[in-house]
Amino acid sequence: MRVRFTQQAERQYLEALRYIASRNPAGAVTVMRRAEEVVAQLRAHPHSGHAIPEYPDLPHRELPVPPYRFFYRIGDDGVWITAVWHARQLPDEPEPGARG
Repeated sequence: MRVRFTQQAERQYLEALRYIASRNPAGAVTVMRRAEEVVAQLRAHPHSGHAIPEYPDLPHRELPVPPYRFFYRIGDDGVWITAVWHARQLPDEPEPGARG
């Protein structure tokens, strides 16, 4: 199954990587590798995540990419990662649309 980032999620992910890299370049590489593993997992098993505790009634799911949380939604055209939040943040409601 195809996995893509919405524009918002891509921006959040890249900002997180830039922030980490400015303080700990090796840490940024670690987060990138974790993200690649999660994308591969979603490709093979899109339902492997769980409901977002803050928004249990939404069709979105989440998977951890420590220290971040990747929120995603399964659509007819694949999996869309819709938001990337630090695990310590209270997340905004994920965007309803599946496309970036």
